[in-house]
Amino acid sequence: MNEGPEGSVRGGEGEQRETRCGYVAVLGLPNAGKSTLTNRLVGAPLSIVSSKAQTTWRRVTAILTEDESQLIFLDTPGLLTPGTLLQAAMRQAAEAALAEADVLLWVVEATGRDSTELERLAADLGRGDAPAPVVALNKVDLAGAKECSRWEAWARDTFSGAKVVQVSATTGKGISELRKALIRVLPPGPFLYPEDEVGIDPIRDFVAEFIRETIFEQYRDEIPYSSICRVEEFREGGERTYIGVTVFVERDSQKGILVGKGGKGIRRLGVAARKRIEAFLDTPVYLDLWVKVLPNWRRKKEHLRRFGFRIPDAHDETMAWRN
Repeated sequence: MNEGPEGSVRGGEGEQRETRCGYVAVLGLPNAGKSTLTNRLVGAPLSIVSSKAQTTWRRVTAILTEDESQLIFLDTPGLLTPGTLLQAAMRQAAEAALAEADVLLWVVEATGRDSTELERLAADLGRGDAPAPVVALNKVDLAGAKECSRWEAWARDTFSGAKVVQVSATTGKGISELRKALIRVLPPGPFLYPEDEVGIDPIRDFVAEFIRETIFEQYRDEIPYSSICRVEEFREGGERTYIGVTVFVERDSQKGILVGKGGKGIRRLGVAARKRIEAFLDTPVYLDLWVKVLPNWRRKKEHLRRFGFRIPDAHDETMAWRN
């Protein structure tokens, strides 16, 4: 299929069809269900999910092409006032997505209690020439009708001119309506990616995130938030794809917990993560895991840059980062 004039794609036998394409920044507070919603919208598990808050640390790009429209979702870390350098990098990733976006998709919990932080974020990030937003009122399956009505009224008042759609990312309720609402506000333009593409991030990044997702599932307290994974080797060919991964933690005690007595912990982690990776790659995998201590990696610029995070220009490592 050949590209026609701007805003169209030329089909067979000289036929032209008007197309729409744009970037959709997925924004909201931690644990609002942004990643689950993104996965549901594109129909693929590209963003890791967990019942714990602040699971998403990096921006994930997910693509949905439907008829004459292509939605490029930028799933972002939950917006919060950062207290560590890692959280400052996460906040910057979300704000960078906002700057690129053609459409803002705000994800609001219908089960939420306090709207103060959301109102502040909406004022900070939704002013000026920001695109008109769409609001997904999520988790309506867990909320009562009065609660949903209250939050919908709040969303219409807070995000002036926004289309509000009640959804459940878990059950799929309202997802079709939400897709249609997003497509209606896409700008005209040619597709930026092949129509069968669903994600553009490197395979190594997905592998590392699947392992981190498994850590979130298997461990509590500080372990998930102190662990980060890096793929050291990815070797295809033979009966199995060999993947060597280092899991970095901040303290010796955390390493001991991850490895477990006699290595039982790391073997359990490896088995569960390997199954997830094999399902994603559709090929047998030999997963080799190592655990190393990298003290205070969440608060060190050189370590965060090593893991691919962009660091805000102005930051005092001894102080909590603020706007």
